[in-house]
Amino acid sequence: MSKTNNGFKSRVREGSPFPRGATWDGLGVNFALFSANATRVELCLFDLEGKEEIERIDMPEYTDEIWHCYLPDARPGQLYGYRVHGPYEPEKGHRFNPNKLLLDPYAKGIVGEVEWVDEVFGYTIGHPDGDLSFDERDSAPFMPRCEVIDPAFTWGRSRDVDIPWSRTVIYEAHVRGFTMAHPDVPEHLRGTFAGMMTGAVAQYIKSLGVTSVEFLPIHEFVQDQRLLEQGLRNYWGYNSIGFFAPHRAYMAGDSVSEFKEMVARFHAANLEVILDVVYNHTAEGNELGPTLSFKGIDNASYYRLMPEKPRYYIDDTGTGNTVNLSHPRVLQMVTDSLRYWAEEMRVDGFRFDLATILAREPDGFDEAGGFLQSCYQDPVLSQVKLIAEPWDCGPGGYQVGRFPPGWAEWNDQYRDTLRAFWRGDQGQLAELATRLTASADLFNRRGRRPYASINFVTAHDGYTLYDLVAYEEKHNEANGEDNEDGHDHNISCNYGVEGETDDPAINAIRLRQVRNFVATVLFSQGTPMLLAGDEMLRTQGGNNNAYCQDNEIGWIDWDHSEEARNMIDFVRRVIALRLRYPILRRGRFLTGKFDENFGNKDVTWLAPSGEEMSVEDWEDPATCSMAVLLNGSAQATGIRRRGEDVTLLLLLNAHHEPVDFQLPEPPDGYIWMYRLDTAHLEEGADYRHLSNGTHEVESRSLALMELVHERRRQWSRRDPDEEDE
Repeated sequence: MSKTNNGFKSRVREGSPFPRGATWDGLGVNFALFSANATRVELCLFDLEGKEEIERIDMPEYTDEIWHCYLPDARPGQLYGYRVHGPYEPEKGHRFNPNKLLLDPYAKGIVGEVEWVDEVFGYTIGHPDGDLSFDERDSAPFMPRCEVIDPAFTWGRSRDVDIPWSRTVIYEAHVRGFTMAHPDVPEHLRGTFAGMMTGAVAQYIKSLGVTSVEFLPIHEFVQDQRLLEQGLRNYWGYNSIGFFAPHRAYMAGDSVSEFKEMVARFHAANLEVILDVVYNHTAEGNELGPTLSFKGIDNASYYRLMPEKPRYYIDDTGTGNTVNLSHPRVLQMVTDSLRYWAEEMRVDGFRFDLATILAREPDGFDEAGGFLQSCYQDPVLSQVKLIAEPWDCGPGGYQVGRFPPGWAEWNDQYRDTLRAFWRGDQGQLAELATRLTASADLFNRRGRRPYASINFVTAHDGYTLYDLVAYEEKHNEANGEDNEDGHDHNISCNYGVEGETDDPAINAIRLRQVRNFVATVLFSQGTPMLLAGDEMLRTQGGNNNAYCQDNEIGWIDWDHSEEARNMIDFVRRVIALRLRYPILRRGRFLTGKFDENFGNKDVTWLAPSGEEMSVEDWEDPATCSMAVLLNGSAQATGIRRRGEDVTLLLLLNAHHEPVDFQLPEPPDGYIWMYRLDTAHLEEGADYRHLSNGTHEVESRSLALMELVHERRRQWSRRDPDEEDE
């Protein structure tokens, strides 16, 4: 039996150390919590409203460092938390304080928010001994509650989607910001999972042609005290506290099944769901941070501490702490979380924030480290999409191209090269050629494929695509940090005026550059990623770090101008072209080597003269124009046979003046036919006419041409969207 505040004592049984967390089995609830260094653990039960602690139960069993019990009278909806006893010895890495109510790391549901009062800190704020002091006040009135959930959900006829990497087009979106201003989403559903599955929203995403929606963090996260005091919010959500619980503020109702229903709706539209996950740190900060969960359960196990001074935290994240994935139980927690979302919630992949940290062992980054090896051998995790942000703030943190087989990686070198090239920077051609062909210098190792390169120009962190061509200086004043936050190296250009302008010439250049970026990303080998809102020319007013802007700065504006509507149509057409032409998404790295068996090259780099690029051409810093010939008859797979794809010619001119390109001489009976021209779309020109000989490519523009047989001339009058691969 147990201690109680209302005279009733729950029946308590031994229970099982597995599974971790609070698990409803249809008859009762099993509770299990890992703590290697605790001396006693109390399970605290609350009333249905979460206001009163009605019972406190000593966990009776301790097996393999797992505290556990079983309550046959507990049911879904039960609110609970933990109080963990043990040494309070910060100088030895221990910060146990049973006066602090703690969240279960495995909680599937979390109700309420942290109230930023002194009581949620394990030490006494203002005490001369700082974090070495011990605070005896109860934090429970100011803490969220964990909730026992019923995982039952009828998936019905919902099916899994299986989008191959070669056809994947990622669309990075924010659950809240995507629908907060959407006129067709009912107000009470805006900013929620239910809002995302509204018919108009899902239909719009599907209409773009993207295949995979990558959501910014949806795990339960904490609002930063500093931001709240400034009237701001932790908008992006990179401040996790619960790796198994969907963020309650993103739920229109009170059931986690809302997330499952959203996934089912997306799958029904043949759209994948990818989650941006933050396992590298938690919201508890450093030694001066609050005691909310991990810190009070077993600080020395869950966090990486300074070896010689375990009072202090290793901070490879820039947030105050670093999760210790070198500990087997902590590693197990993270992989359990991933499997939970992949199996129970049926998501299709994960993008890992600051992923280098996850692969860092005590001696540094290790591509054979515990976490990466766990994913590599796991029958579930090895089959979902795994995407790394391959850098962090720690020593040796930049690891682009170093992740093992099975992983894709954000490619910032692709981003920076494209920005520099289209801005007109000198000496970019050689680097550009490498990036357009999936960055083989980084990823062509250990049998990795071109899809490993996640190609993007913009993401949530930084300028939007429109702001990239409208601002040369960041404008982050609204963040309250004196415009000192955010990146200064943006490789952007405003083309004469900072910000909005009525100058038609400047606006024409900006729109053309936006089209150039989108087309280049979609026509490059590798996996393209677009930032939601870029297709409708979304602006943040030059703010390149809108992490705290839960308002019109961070939300998508659905009141589209004519230019925005035209841009949306352009994006749809470019995505359709990518999916139509397999040559744009080959499964093997293009090499440019001559194949003696078939007498061709898979890719040929041409100067505007029509001749192959010479050493002098590559090294000429003033040259910023070239053509890329993608030969559809080149060997496409490991099987020795001639390819059967179409042949494409991509003309790129980043010069501020038009450039004449000599088109390659087509075989007898063939002719070059336009498929796209970024210079003339705004005038509504027919960009599908036939052409041979010399072609003038306008300044700062791109053209795509297809080699077709003359008998297919009639097709030039048809919408290419009507053609199959």
